[in-house]
Amino acid sequence: MYAVIETGGKQYRVEKDAVLFIEKLHAEEGDTVTFDKVLLVNKDGEVKVGAPHVEGAKVTGKVVKHGKGKKIIVFKYKPKKNYKRKKGHRQPFTQVVIENIEA
Repeated sequence: MYAVIETGGKQYRVEKDAVLFIEKLHAEEGDTVTFDKVLLVNKDGEVKVGAPHVEGAKVTGKVVKHGKGKKIIVFKYKPKKNYKRKKGHRQPFTQVVIENIEA
């Protein structure tokens, strides 16, 4: 059994006990989060597709930790104008373990 959920502007295919790194959520470590925006559910070969969401379906998960991703360098440069800007960025994430899928 698997489902496709939407969170943080992205879509994820999830199964039970799957580990996800998603956009940062406002939840403490150890809390249970519920994803109500379920787009698709596959249960034993029977597929339910929502329009846009599947009614009554939800996915629950447990927040494991919060963190920041790898640093990327943002470098702006304009030739012959003496313009250079260098910045770094680390995207915050939340690690979630999927506990249950209810269809």
